[in-house]
This record gives sequence, C-alpha cells and structure tokens, in this order.
Amino acid sequence: MSQVFDLLFRQYSDYLPLDIILEITGVALGLLSVVYAKKNSALVYPTGMFSTAIFVYLLMKWSLLGDMLINAYYFIMSIYGWYYWSQKKESIYIHRVDFTNARERQISVVLFFFSLGFIYGVYQVFDRWNNWTAYIDTLTTAIFFVGMWLMARRKVENWIFWIVGDIISIPLYFVKGLTLTSLQYLIFTIIAIFGYRAWKKILNKSLPTSQR
Repeated sequence: MSQVFDLLFRQYSDYLPLDIILEITGVALGLLSVVYAKKNSALVYPTGMFSTAIFVYLLMKWSLLGDMLINAYYFIMSIYGWYYWSQKKESIYIHRVDFTNARERQISVVLFFFSLGFIYGVYQVFDRWNNWTAYIDTLTTAIFFVGMWLMARRKVENWIFWIVGDIISIPLYFVKGLTLTSLQYLIFTIIAIFGYRAWKKILNKSLPTSQR
C-alpha cells in the first residue's frame, strides 16, 4: 500500500505546502464547476473562474505553458459564457440547451485547427518541444478550446469534447507529476458522461414530440 502511495504522490515531496494547498483547492473548485455544468447551472462559471485562476498561477510556475494557456482561455470564455447564459428577455432566459447548427460546427472545426496552430507556434517560440507530452498537450488544448466554446454557447456536443480530452488528460497529467489533477480528470470523465446524458434529457423535454 505504501508503495502505491509513494508512486502516486512522491513528486509532491519537492513542492511547497502552499502550492499543494492551491492545487487541492483548484481541483475541488474544478470538480464543483463541472457538477454545476452537468446541472445546467450558471454557477459553473464563477467556480470555474476561481479554479482556472489558481491553475494559471501554478502551471506558469511549473512551466507547463500549454496547460496554462488552456486555463487562461477558460477564464476568458467563462466571462463570456456567464454573460451568454445570463441573458434574459422578459424574465425568460434567451439561450437554452441545444444542438449545434451547421455554422457552429464549421466554427468548431476552424477553432480546433486554429488552436493547434496557435499552441504549436507558442511552443516553437518558447522552445517547449522537449518532451513527447508537448505533442499530446497541443492536441488536448485544441480539443478543450472547442469544448469550452461549445459549453459557453450551451451546446450539447461540448460534452463529447470534454470526454475525449479528459480521457487523454488522465495519463498525461500523471506523467507530468500532477497526480491530484490526473485523478480530477478521471472524475471529470465520469461527470462529463452523465452531463452529456443530462443535457440531452433537458433538450428532449423542450422539443415537441415530433422532433424527439
């Protein structure tokens, strides 16, 4: 048992106590944010913003540039998503859960490849191609960029991108030495599966019987 514990958490022996506390706090807020997302609650955004702000600081400190950029983007998109979800007309929310249309699917494809190119360029400038994880990091960044945009637009398909990205991130973060974050992504994967099912139920309830 002690060997398993040592395998999972020995990397934290070199970390400052404050950094460990911050990572635990960021993980907890991140999990809470995804739970709120599953419930289709706008509270996903304030909790997510606190979590991403913590991880921007930690990832910048640990020189995990791609991950830091993801969280910085999450923070910005959270502001947009919070505003978008909160829009009302005569006390009724304007933007509800829906599937993507043709234009949004096109934007998703463009955003995915733009993200790949952008992260590649950043890694080139800062000479970060020193490990195989950098290539996987680029892929997950592009996946999460699209997922976050679709979530901000309240589209059911956002969960598919989260599920794929989360599954890839589980071993990725473990290899990077962030065991708690790796476990977080395992839980994220489970919640995202239930989130996809929950949002489809919400949408089905709002559709006429003939369109279900």
